[in-house]
Amino acid sequence: MKKIAILGGGYAGMAAAVELAAAGVPVTVFEAGKVLGGRARKVTLEGREVDNGQHLLIGAYGELLRLMQTVGVDPEMAFLRQPLELAVEPGFRLACPRLPAPLHLAAGLLLARGLSVTERWCLIMAIRGAENAGWMLPADCTVSVWLQQNRQPDELIARFWQPLTVAALNTPIEKASTQVLLNVLRDSLGGAREASDLLFPKLDFSALFPEAAARFVEAHGGEVRLGAMVKSLRRADDGWQVGEGEERFSAVICALPPHRAGMVMEGLPELTGLAAQLEAWEYQPIVTVYLQYAADVHLSRPMTGLADSLAQWVFDRGYTHATPGLIAVVISAEGEHQKLGREALMAAVERELHARLGLPAQAEWRGMIAEKRATFACVPEMQRPSHKTAAAGLLLAGDYTQGQPRDYPATLEGAVRSGVGAARELLARL
Repeated sequence: MKKIAILGGGYAGMAAAVELAAAGVPVTVFEAGKVLGGRARKVTLEGREVDNGQHLLIGAYGELLRLMQTVGVDPEMAFLRQPLELAVEPGFRLACPRLPAPLHLAAGLLLARGLSVTERWCLIMAIRGAENAGWMLPADCTVSVWLQQNRQPDELIARFWQPLTVAALNTPIEKASTQVLLNVLRDSLGGAREASDLLFPKLDFSALFPEAAARFVEAHGGEVRLGAMVKSLRRADDGWQVGEGEERFSAVICALPPHRAGMVMEGLPELTGLAAQLEAWEYQPIVTVYLQYAADVHLSRPMTGLADSLAQWVFDRGYTHATPGLIAVVISAEGEHQKLGREALMAAVERELHARLGLPAQAEWRGMIAEKRATFACVPEMQRPSHKTAAAGLLLAGDYTQGQPRDYPATLEGAVRSGVGAARELLARL
């Protein structure tokens, strides 16, 4: 029976592994780290188990939810599910009630708080215009250009469009792709009412899917190897040699981050151009600051945004992880915060939470995780590679590949869709 190698135990790689295992194809997953999940995994920070970043999911993430059920993780138990509510201080709140689509969105826009009559009208017209155009642009442009074209007021941009874009695409509005943003809005605001729900994970991101996926793969005759870094790929007879090992595989799905994938492919002449493209990929950072307060400290909702602030989105993990008083602050994309050192940035965030949200002036503990290459920069007209490569039997998987049916930003859903797509492409050839 043909054996398949999967490089990378993140969400894309494990999605591909599950899809193949479910079809009866034995797979071997090579993961360099000691923990599965890739850029969405559990980590130990100064003796505390947290996630290496705070990801928010939405009800439209159908492929991830489907695969979670396949591997035995019940989404109803794994998430705190709430209707869409975007609260951004000072004073903005957009909440969609539990009404059938599209009434939920209409009610949310009409009843949004913190907007002037002009701002409300401009927001409604921009979203309605995008919907009437099928959520498609004649030509992609940056979000900032699109907002100017749609005459969006500065205050509305600061309270709604800027926080939304940075949260969804992890790219500043001056650089971010409007078309990809509209793709996300189409599947959430433009979909069924449940599609716009916010899903707050109750599990760490390794337990949410990758670890259960590994158990599923092993139960179906596959293998998941941790601490197994692959530095090269070589052709061997009619198959592939992975790294320096003697094993041979019929095909390989490379689900590594773009720069790592490019390095692995360097020895394959037919992939020289692709390797150079992947290694030159532009990235955006994400910083997560964790602050532990007394157990009786909590926010009024699981997630709150802060406009014109270093701290962008504030998550109260007491709602989801049985860790009362633990606050996670997300600072997405490039910005002024990069000029501050670690201690200075944590102190600045601490002061902002005290001044803006009324939290205690000093946390009992604080820690920080900075991912310099957290996501690819989601810019207009990106030339994304497809699953297929010029090397027979070698496919790519990752949130950076061409989306099906449309491109997504660097999200867990995008990664899972890509992994499933690569697996199905391979199954069609076997």
